[in-house]
Amino acid sequence: MSQKPVKVRHVTVDERGDGQRIDNFLLRELKGVPRTLIYRLLRKGEVRVNKGRVKAGRRLVAGDVVRIPPVRLPEASEVGKPPQWQIDKIEKSIIYEDNLLLIINKEPGLAVHGGSGISFGVIELLRASRPQEKALELAHRLDRDTSGCLMLAKKRSALRTLQQLQREGRVRKRYLALLAGRWNKDRQQVKVPLKKNNLKSGERVVRVDAAGKHAHTEFRVVQRFSRATLVEAELKTGRTHQIRVHAQYLGTPILGDEKYGDEQANREFRHLGLKRLFLHAASLRFPWPEREQGYAFEAPLPPELQELLDKLHV
Repeated sequence: MSQKPVKVRHVTVDERGDGQRIDNFLLRELKGVPRTLIYRLLRKGEVRVNKGRVKAGRRLVAGDVVRIPPVRLPEASEVGKPPQWQIDKIEKSIIYEDNLLLIINKEPGLAVHGGSGISFGVIELLRASRPQEKALELAHRLDRDTSGCLMLAKKRSALRTLQQLQREGRVRKRYLALLAGRWNKDRQQVKVPLKKNNLKSGERVVRVDAAGKHAHTEFRVVQRFSRATLVEAELKTGRTHQIRVHAQYLGTPILGDEKYGDEQANREFRHLGLKRLFLHAASLRFPWPEREQGYAFEAPLPPELQELLDKLHV
């Protein structure tokens, strides 16, 4: 197996990297390198910005000098190109596109980016589909098993605007989730802090923890069934696995959730045909500079989830 030469590099951040998180910058500079290695390099202080250690969330500004340590990069033949059927499929999932934004209706089971044994995620497939889009980046993330609306920015300026809108809480993200158990209340506000934890196996789990980051989810009942409740969940903050952990905290975890769910309830609903996490990013809505109406997008509930609801109606 041939190897590209490995040596320390010093990269000056240009307009393309202005405002980008250092971890995402490194993923672009070190194509094909596992995400876990990127975070290990950051933790060990091998990556420096302007000669100083930085954390993964550090945002770069044009003119910063990034020290990138020696890392063996996979040859292009090792990384490979996504199969055409996958590229065609991701293209068909696009629900809106203009010169700034690209919105897709992500299918369940598709990761937003490659790594951890996954060759190609949403971002790799779309970049392969449109190599002329040099600045294409994810504007937020969805769990691999979650379907629905996913935002990407086609220009660095658009990415900065989306990041700013999200920091200000001006992007309304509405999800549909089917919870185990029956609610009596119509609405619930959950404001409990969440903290990421890594198990010895390497698996990441999120727990309610007073030492964690502030997290706020608003739940509203859409429909009640005998053994389940369909809710609309609106994210007020954007923590990892937030809706899933907050639903678990309420004692009514999302059905089909193998990490935070109820094993017995999952088994019962598997017999009814539920073979995935019942969590769907149903809509996005946000303002936009010099655009009076802003943007609003919807992704219909996937057929397999709608069919399950139809069975519960009987």
